[in-house]
Amino acid sequence: MSAPKRLGVVMDPIGVITYAKDSTLAMLLAAQARGFELHYLEQRDLSLRDGVAFGQLRPLTVRADSSSWFTLGEPTPTPLSTLDAILMRKDPPFDTEYIYSTYVLERAETAGVLIVNRPQGLRDMNEKVYTAWFPQCCAPTLITRDMDAMGAFLAEHGKIVVKPLDGMGGRSIFVLGQGDLNARVVFETLSDYGRRFAIAQRYIPDIAVSGDSRVLLIDGEPVPYALARMPSATDHRGNLAAGAKGVGRPLNVRDRWLAREIGPSLAAKGMLFVGLDVIGGFVTEINVTSPTGIRELDKQFGINIGDLLIGAVEKRLES
Repeated sequence: MSAPKRLGVVMDPIGVITYAKDSTLAMLLAAQARGFELHYLEQRDLSLRDGVAFGQLRPLTVRADSSSWFTLGEPTPTPLSTLDAILMRKDPPFDTEYIYSTYVLERAETAGVLIVNRPQGLRDMNEKVYTAWFPQCCAPTLITRDMDAMGAFLAEHGKIVVKPLDGMGGRSIFVLGQGDLNARVVFETLSDYGRRFAIAQRYIPDIAVSGDSRVLLIDGEPVPYALARMPSATDHRGNLAAGAKGVGRPLNVRDRWLAREIGPSLAAKGMLFVGLDVIGGFVTEINVTSPTGIRELDKQFGINIGDLLIGAVEKRLES
């Protein structure tokens, strides 16, 4: 009988996750059910010594129990190369510390460990900027520091969404209409008076009716259902963290076309788990760092997305 596969996870503190919604926990439960031996890491547990990636590995057991969902063993400094695969599930912000972590994980990858998602891809694919690689899938978009250019973009489209390139969870997302007296202040704030890039996109009114849908891709293939995040009556943002409600729906023809346009390219770059944010049939963001939505779709449709992902991980390990 062969030894069990060893799976590491780099994540935020497991003791403070939201049990009912945490996608990483769903992945870990699926991996454990498939016989993987689990090991837990936080960013602070990673290190490099003479080019070798190490981690303070803690044995991890998970349970489908909302009052006691994990048990951790004692940490042991161990080369990451002793693991077969690592899930990089640290939530944004995507800051310098996050980048340093990808360097450590890339050294582990060089030693033969499968990293999900691939460290180079995590660095290269800013979740807002990377939409530029698929303009055929997106509404008109401008990325600039130039506040006058933002104003001209607003004049061209009449109503736009503007946001920072490093935002998450709906933070600092503004909707501006033609003649809005706050427009210049918003441009100044987001660009720090022309010193930082910001992104502007044509406003897509469908968000008020059909929400901001998360289409999940596993090794380039779409999960059959999307999670439509419906804004509340008092907010324009389709983010669960901003109070939106998650409503599952089957993929439509446009969703599947978007998945075919984007999925194979990302899978080829080692991005096994990706979330496309889709409003009115247009991709607004490509989430590669720590996509969520698993638990809501599993509950509404009786599926097991975590198991689909771990199955894809096993196939990659076999090949």
